Formats: sequence, C-alpha cells, structure tokens
Amino acid sequence: MFARRGGFALLGAITRRWGAPHRPPLPGIVWIGGLLSALAWLGGRHLGLLLIPPFAATMTIVLCLPDAAVAQPFAVIAGSTLGTLIGTAAAAGLGPGPQTAALAAVAALAVLPRLRAYHPPGVALALYPALLHPGPWFAAAVVLPFTLAVVASASLLSRWVASWPAYPLPLRPRQRCIARIAR
Repeated sequence: MFARRGGFALLGAITRRWGAPHRPPLPGIVWIGGLLSALAWLGGRHLGLLLIPPFAATMTIVLCLPDAAVAQPFAVIAGSTLGTLIGTAAAAGLGPGPQTAALAAVAALAVLPRLRAYHPPGVALALYPALLHPGPWFAAAVVLPFTLAVVASASLLSRWVASWPAYPLPLRPRQRCIARIAR
C-alpha cells in the first residue's frame, strides 16, 4: 500500500531534502566510543552515574558540527557547566522533581544564550540535578572535567588525525585579518 501511493518516492524526497548528510569519520566514532566507555568504567567504580545522554550529544556536536557556535570551547564548557549549575540551584531552592527540572531547563534556555554560552546539551544538563540528585558538586566534579576533556581531545585530534575536522574555530578569522591588512 505504501509503495503504491508513492510512499518510497516521498520518503526519498524527505531524506534528500531534510536528512542529515553528515557521516562522522571512523576515528571520531572510536573517540566517542572510547570516552563513553571511560565514563561507564568510572561510573562502575562507584563514582556515580557518569554516562549520561547529554555527554554523548556534546561529543556528537563537536565531531559533526565543529564550525557551529554551539560546538566551540566556550559554549561547550561554560554552557554545560552553567546549565548544570542552574539545575543544581533550582533543585536546592525548589526541591527535586519534574516541575523543578522543567523550570531549570527553561531557565537555562533563557540564560545561556545571553551569556553567549548556548550549548543544547547544557539545557538538557539543567534537568539532571532535579531529576537524578547527583549532588551539589556534580557540575564541578563531573561536567567541567568531562567538557574540558572533550574540548582538549578534539582539539588535539584535529591536529593529529587527517580525517578529523578542524577544531576549534580560530579566535580571529583569517579572512577578516587579511581584509584589514589589504585596506
């Protein structure tokens, strides 16, 4: 029935027009797998739940969208850490629960862009303290070291692995500097 009504043609048009064409390089897949495995191992050593979905999303954004503002070091580190702190403060002030988590996510969505630290997983991380109670030091003890490791390792790999995308963007775009010199 689906095929007779042109369903496959429609599906093909949808995936060509709206589908994500990006295919991460194999070293990037290994990098994500390695860091997630390390988090699972550390969490299994009774250090708490460290393998959380926003961390996988952060690594995917850094690998697949390295030119995007949300993938740059400040957004990744500050956005994730501040989003978690917003959730921690909300849970401390209002008590844990789904309503607090929703309020924390909305607050992170309002605050992070104004600080130029918008990182979508940072908004998701605002939910975490209100839902899973990781403790008051989760942002400093887990999120900050993780994001520093992601940014540092992605930066190093972009220099060492030929198929790795350039990361991070330079602080001063070369084109603007050349345009200023030419004037």
